[in-house]
Order: sequence, then structure tokens, then C-alpha cells
Amino acid sequence: MKILLNNDDLNEALNTVSNLGFVPTMGSLHKGHISLIKKSKKKSKKTLVSIFINPKQFNNKKDFQKYPRNKKKDLQILKKLNVDFVYLPSKKSIYHLKRKKKIKLNKKDKILCAKFRKGHFEGVIDVMDRLTNIIKPNNIFMGEKDFQQLFLVKNFIEKKYKSKIISCKTIRKNNKLALSSRNLLLKKDELIRAEKLTHNLISFKKKLNKIKDITKLLNIKKNELNKLYNIDIEYLELRNMINLKKTNKIKYSKLFIAYYLNKVRLIDNF
Repeated sequence: MKILLNNDDLNEALNTVSNLGFVPTMGSLHKGHISLIKKSKKKSKKTLVSIFINPKQFNNKKDFQKYPRNKKKDLQILKKLNVDFVYLPSKKSIYHLKRKKKIKLNKKDKILCAKFRKGHFEGVIDVMDRLTNIIKPNNIFMGEKDFQQLFLVKNFIEKKYKSKIISCKTIRKNNKLALSSRNLLLKKDELIRAEKLTHNLISFKKKLNKIKDITKLLNIKKNELNKLYNIDIEYLELRNMINLKKTNKIKYSKLFIAYYLNKVRLIDNF
């Protein structure tokens, strides 16, 4: 496993590599990340994993500072997985060039997390643009838990580069809670609440195909969940998974949620 700390090391290491798989991460690796890496290793001759906590995608400085970090443990995991390359860039390595044209979301894309986290996805697209340009991978492996992120990055990257975005299913614990680095910030009783909420929503989604006025029901459900689990829901919406437009039809839809549990923001989709 080669650890690459700057762009010169990276260019030298990847000079003769073909069919490169890339897994971008912000560290604090869990089984969700591991599944992406294993998929890359199956599909690619070589796999590169990056660990970079991108300051530009945090619209809250405290959130950036609190984001879990454990580089030593991450490197141990990557070594066990026999990853070919690990890219640990500095902020300077990523942002050494000024962007000529500012990234802006279309009005239709300012929904879900983009509505509540100003500048977040602009920061995500910016860093993914820069990483793709530096690494030049054949395939980029991303999880469906951050479905809106996957949707926006795929649309941007595949228009600009030859790299393909490979979407990978959300990995869940046995209790159905989606794996997330932010789960590390929750206490045991809070994790239990998040698990119960997940079960509740999975069951709720199955019943939606019998309902005519889904929008009205979602508003009622939102209030019910807030009280039941002592959380603060930002949004609970049913959207078409192909274009992310609001829908009343269960076919090709996903139920999206973002909520705060004791100041920790969690997202999921079903």
C-alpha cells in the first residue's frame, strides 16, 4: 500500500496505471466505505482511496471541527484491505489552483439538503471536480446514502470527464440503521432512537402505496416523529429517484429524511 501525500507523489505512482478505481472519503472509515472499496477492487486493476475532510463543504465551522477523525485506524483498515494507493492530500494540494468559473447549483437542485445547507453541494462538487482532475480515475465509487450528493456529482462529473460514477447500495447495521461516520457522535440511547426511527420509516414507506394524499400524510408523519423520538426534522419528502422531483407515486421513488438528534445531523433515504 503506497501512501501519497502530495500531487507529485500521486502523478508518479499513477503514471502507468490503467483501469483505476477511486473511492473518495473523509475518513472515519466504516463498513459502508469498506463495501465501496471491495467493489472497486473487483472492478478495477488498482484502487485509490482518498482521505480528505473538505472544509468547503461544511457550512458550519463547528460541524467541521467536530467531524470524527481517526487517521491511524483508517490506515490500518486500508492496509488490511490491501488497497493499492492512499491519497492524503493537504488543503493546498487540492486548492492550489483558483477556479475560473464559480460552481452554482441550478434552482431546481436547491432542494433537500441543498435547501438547508447553503454552499454544501457547491463545495462537494468543487472538491470532486478537483480530485477527478488530479487522479483521472476510470470509475468513482459512491454510496447511495448521500443520494442527492451522488445525483449531483454524477451529473457534473460525467458531463466533464470520461470517469464514470458507480453507485453502491447503502450499507446498514442489522438493526437497519444506515452506517455513517456521524453515528460516532451519538450516545448509546441516541443510537437506539435513530434505529427505532429507521424501522418506523421503512414500515411507513411500505404503506404509502395505499395513500392518495401523500403530501398531507408526510406533514402529519413529520410532526409525529419529532414528538415520538425527540428530534428536529428538516425535511421528510417523497421524490422520484431519477430526477429528484417531488412525487405522489411510489414507483421509482425514495423517501428522504434529514433530522437533528441532539445537534447531530443525520440523513437517510428508503
